[in-house]
Amino acid sequence: MTELERPPLNLRVGFWALFGFTALGLALEALHGFKLGFYLDVDNETRRLLWRLGHAHGALLGLLNVAYALSAHAWPKLEDRLAGRALLSALVLMPLGFLLGGAFAHGGDPGVSVGLAGAGGAALLFGLGKIAWKAG
Repeated sequence: MTELERPPLNLRVGFWALFGFTALGLALEALHGFKLGFYLDVDNETRRLLWRLGHAHGALLGLLNVAYALSAHAWPKLEDRLAGRALLSALVLMPLGFLLGGAFAHGGDPGVSVGLAGAGGAALLFGLGKIAWKAG
């Protein structure tokens, strides 16, 4: 497959993210279905919340990357390498921050890695702002 035939990076990564975060959602449903204490106990409410946030943000950011790739293909004026990379960064950082924050939660406090979610939010805001500016 030549580079011209290969789908854009945001499209490929977006679909893989949808696959992965859908699988994560099914795994979280299984944890709930089997009533596993490390996920469902009241003491682990923070973990459960952060893992659900990681799953939801990952799936939605996967969709956003797919939408951006298709939009940039339909309207080449919207294509911006830096904005596309910012959306990819958000796709990695935000869910990872939530997932790791939940994995290392102590009591009601998330792990310090939840700060990655904030960095992902900043990358998302930057990428969306750049694309919105180009859209005019």
